[in-house]
Amino acid sequence: MLKRIGPSLLAIAVCVGVAAPARAQIYTFRDTNGQLVLSNRRPAADARPASYAVPKAQGLRATRPVAAERAKAYDDLISEHSKTHGVRADLVRAVMQVESGFNPFARSPKGAMGLMQLMPATATKFGVRNAFNPAENIRAGVAYLRELLDRYANNEELALAAYNAGPGAVDKHGQNVPPYRETQNYVAQINRMAGHPAAPRDKTIFKSTDLTADGRAIPSYSNLKH
Repeated sequence: MLKRIGPSLLAIAVCVGVAAPARAQIYTFRDTNGQLVLSNRRPAADARPASYAVPKAQGLRATRPVAAERAKAYDDLISEHSKTHGVRADLVRAVMQVESGFNPFARSPKGAMGLMQLMPATATKFGVRNAFNPAENIRAGVAYLRELLDRYANNEELALAAYNAGPGAVDKHGQNVPPYRETQNYVAQINRMAGHPAAPRDKTIFKSTDLTADGRAIPSYSNLKH
């Protein structure tokens, strides 16, 4: 059994993944392309392998992505608030993945918080008490996306640019994606992940205002008239 891995993965070769039967001897060497190889078979003598005995190992575990599994935990919340605000679920999911990698406790150096990386002012605007609470964070993040989509006539690229760089930056550049490398890469990455938007809606979106327990007004959007 041969397994080629990049050098950066050697130190985590026993991390999360699917267990495979262990063998008594593991050899490591580099092939003719310079890639690092792990094998339970002794390679040719000219490969100069290093070997490691693992007599008591119960199994080997290979690394694998976990973002998809993390995302599933928030599917119901994404679906609920996407429908409430008329925003594509795929778009919300892509924003969340790029913003936080589905880490509800993520915090940026600039102070953005949680799954959808809400800035403090945005969290306050949408009545968020705990930005690290997934339900509150997703509700406010999707509502903010809806607000930006309304501001830019349902243009997802401009809404995404504003989500990343702020509406002021988009307006300053003539309602175009600002010429900032970070913002342009952000928009392109989410577009690739979320796919193309559906055809423009021919239905009216209705805005309503709900009051929280402390009297704070929270806007919501729907294609159903309340």
